[in-house]
Amino acid sequence: MKGSSRLLIPWFAFAVMVIGNSWALAPAGGAEKAIRGVMDAQVEAWNRGDVDAFMKGYWNSEATEFVGSNGIVRGWQGVLERYRKSYPDRRAMGTLTFSDLEVTVLSSSTALVVGKFHLVRESDHPEGVFTLVFRKFPEGWRIINDHTSAFPKP
Repeated sequence: MKGSSRLLIPWFAFAVMVIGNSWALAPAGGAEKAIRGVMDAQVEAWNRGDVDAFMKGYWNSEATEFVGSNGIVRGWQGVLERYRKSYPDRRAMGTLTFSDLEVTVLSSSTALVVGKFHLVRESDHPEGVFTLVFRKFPEGWRIINDHTSAFPKP
């Protein structure tokens, strides 16, 4: 019996790996769709000049962080104030689009998003790249960390 049970162990491990991997892949599609939905809602809110609705994509916590060329802003309220100061009116906000989005689901409750942002305004067209860390909460997927870098002006 000892020899035959040793032969079963690799098959059992293989079966667990296959079943585990197929289970892990199933939620990733749903997670990616939900995360892209959050980002689509942010674009819609931004483009109608609604910073408060845009901020619904962020975790409402003191632990939320925004990292940019001016340093680190901590806390949901701090990030909101940063957006309000940097984009005081609809004209300053321009029209936002995201491109080249890559969503990597890291676990059932965390994901990483990399992409580009583009703003079209009357006087300029700033763009750059970002890395977002999303976390799943009972209310849905929210950004817990945003690292955004604007490209230098030409």
